[in-house]
Amino acid sequence: MTFFEIIILIVAGVLVGFINTLAGGGSIISLSLLMFMGLPANVANGTNRIAIFLQTLTATREFKKAGLLTSKKAYFLGIPAVFGSVVGSFIAIEINKELFEKVMVAIMVVMLFFIFYKPSVWLKGKQELLNKKSSWFQYLIFFFIGIYGGFIHAGIGYLLLISLVLGAGFDLLQANAVKTLIVLMFIPFSLLVFAFGGQINYIYGLVLAIGNIIGAFVASKFAVEKGANFVRWVILIVVIVTALHIFGLIDFGKIFTKISLK
Repeated sequence: MTFFEIIILIVAGVLVGFINTLAGGGSIISLSLLMFMGLPANVANGTNRIAIFLQTLTATREFKKAGLLTSKKAYFLGIPAVFGSVVGSFIAIEINKELFEKVMVAIMVVMLFFIFYKPSVWLKGKQELLNKKSSWFQYLIFFFIGIYGGFIHAGIGYLLLISLVLGAGFDLLQANAVKTLIVLMFIPFSLLVFAFGGQINYIYGLVLAIGNIIGAFVASKFAVEKGANFVRWVILIVVIVTALHIFGLIDFGKIFTKISLK
C-alpha cells in the first residue's frame, strides 16, 4: 500500500464515518474505493466491517455520553438483528452487483418517501409507541434488517431509521443513536463470520477505520448539538447523492481514478 493510498483511505473513511453516523449508505463509497484498489467484492464487503465496527463504537460512546441511549427498547430490538446478521453474513459469499444496486434503489425510494411523510413524526417521535412494548412483528422486522446488514450492510442505516422512527416511536436524533447501537451489537458477529471465511484485508480495514472513527466522532457531536432537523437535512442530501451514483450520474470509481492520476 502506497502513502497516497493510505491518505485516500483515511479521507474517504472520514466522509463515510460522518455519513453513516448521521444517515446511512456511506459504505457505498468505501466499498467502491476498496474494490477500485483491487479487493474482490466479497473481501471489500468483509474488510469494510472493521471500519464500521470502530466507527459505531466511537459514535455509540458519544451518543451514550449525551444521554440518547437510555431506552431499554433499543437493546431489545438489537437482539434479533444480531441473529439476523449472522445468517446474512453466511450467505454473503459473493455480492451480486446488479441485485445490490436494485436493493439500494428500492431503499432510497422508500427513504425519500418516508422522510417527507409527516415531518413532525421524524422530529418529535411518537411517545405512545416509544412507551409501548415491542411486538413479535417488530422483532421479526429487525431480524430481517439484521440479515440485510450481514449480507450487504450498505444502506442499513435507512432501514433502521424508518423502523425506529415510524415503528418504535423514536425521534430522528434518538433513532440515529439507537441505529448506531444496534449496528454495534451485530457487527462483531458479522465480522467474525467474514474473518473465518478469510474475506478480510486487515491492513486496508484498519487504515480505513482511522478515517471512520474521526468521521463518526465529528458527526455524533454535530447530531447532538444541531438536533433532529439537521440530521433530517443531511439524510436528504445523502439519499439524493447516493441515488445519483446508483443511476450512473455520479461515478465514485471515476472520481477515485481522476484523483489517483493527479
